[in-house]
Amino acid sequence: MKRLIRYFKNAYSELVQKVTWTSVKELQSLAITVMVASLIFAVVILAMDLSFENIMKVVYKYLAR
Repeated sequence: MKRLIRYFKNAYSELVQKVTWTSVKELQSLAITVMVASLIFAVVILAMDLSFENIMKVVYKYLAR
């Protein structure tokens, strides 16, 4: 049990003293970048999906003749 407590104390100490955390401003900037990239990716996927849907409608209409 003492080893487990010592482990958590050491882990907490390392997180507080040795880890370099990003600033709030940088974190906000990176979060906005990720959101914008995700939105662009979603729009591209949507465009591809709608394009393939329309292409398949044309193909099925042609094959149904």
